[in-house]
Amino acid sequence: MRMYDIIQKKKDGLALTEEEIRFFTEGYTKGDIPDYQAAALCMAIYFKGMSPDETAALTFAIRDSGDRLDFSDIKGIRADKHSTGGVGDKTSLIVAPLVASCGVTVAKITGRALGHTGGTVDKLESIPGMRTSLSEQEFVEIANKVGVCMIGQSREIAPADKKLYALRDVTATVDCIPLIVSSIMGKKLAADDDCIVLDVKTGSGSFMKTLEESRTLARIMVDIGNKAGKKTMALITDMDVPLGFAIGNALEVMESIRTLKGEGPEDLTQLCIILASSMLHLADRGTIEECVELVKDALYSGRALEKFREMISAQGGNPKVIDHFSDFGAVPEKHIVRAPRSGYIYSVNTAQIGETSLLLGAGRNTVEDSIDPMAGIILLKKTGDQVTAGDPIAELYTWKKNILPRAEEMFLASTFISDIQPEAKPLVFDIIK
Repeated sequence: MRMYDIIQKKKDGLALTEEEIRFFTEGYTKGDIPDYQAAALCMAIYFKGMSPDETAALTFAIRDSGDRLDFSDIKGIRADKHSTGGVGDKTSLIVAPLVASCGVTVAKITGRALGHTGGTVDKLESIPGMRTSLSEQEFVEIANKVGVCMIGQSREIAPADKKLYALRDVTATVDCIPLIVSSIMGKKLAADDDCIVLDVKTGSGSFMKTLEESRTLARIMVDIGNKAGKKTMALITDMDVPLGFAIGNALEVMESIRTLKGEGPEDLTQLCIILASSMLHLADRGTIEECVELVKDALYSGRALEKFREMISAQGGNPKVIDHFSDFGAVPEKHIVRAPRSGYIYSVNTAQIGETSLLLGAGRNTVEDSIDPMAGIILLKKTGDQVTAGDPIAELYTWKKNILPRAEEMFLASTFISDIQPEAKPLVFDIIK
């Protein structure tokens, strides 16, 4: 079998066999296939697409390219949630303890931030002392004892995806549905979960800019998850507006704690209730309506907050941050951004707001970059809110004062104020099962 023939076949719009896809994936992971041939195949896939069977074969080949986790020592049904990424998306910090406090285990392998989308590991590590690198034995013990444990990826999971994503990033082939699906689901299926809820973002702050694209992506991922023997469903949710008010690592943990206290922003609270109840439903804890009531009880009784406190303590973090935000550390001086005119916030470019937080120090451009856990943005006004010229609309936090003029300029450029109030949009556009 030759890589040349595989490239030619896909360039001609023909379907690749599972054997050909595995030949490519295994060869590229080992270094036997050069970057230029892998890039040629990615570009052919970008233009000619892949059938559902091809996409599934690529996903499973990526899944099998490295270690596969075995959670068989973890008691009970294991449920997980994955988001395709968004600005201010801190739902895992809230959903995981919510689900665990309802009796379903969440043993979550999560990632770091790259670019403007937040990484759950970075958020967790903003809690003083919090350990996200644990041995497998510690991970299993905490998951069994507490019911929830969230750590970073330590073993070599899906190395083919790591190589392919780096290549796609420099060859303009990131926004290709078969390649997105195989990247997300290849890593997710390498973990040993029973149930998976996918939060597929749509809008200006997501990979998928249109609802139609998001539905296509969600449908393929759900089908592949089910084909792999995992109970899978997807929610298509709005990312034309940042989720909640906080953007940045420690700022988002603080907002998550407020939410677990029943004091969170309405959009964030409602989405977390929907995601958590969907995970419980897949885990056979009842109908969706019954699971919503279970989640609300866990939230408003304080059980989920105590579960989060237990997890922090078990992973070496300082649980006092739940009651005393000052224990997170020194906070940079805030810089107020004011409305340049009166009217309504008609729309925002969510990705550009994320880029502003990146400039402030809340994200990273490369995996080697460091993150300032206290940097970020607090939104004071969101889409649909009325403002008067001079009203505070955001707070910027950074130790790098020299970049504040540029950061303010970027934030204002992302915010469109109009005399017309925009129509309200739903938080969840669709559910794919």
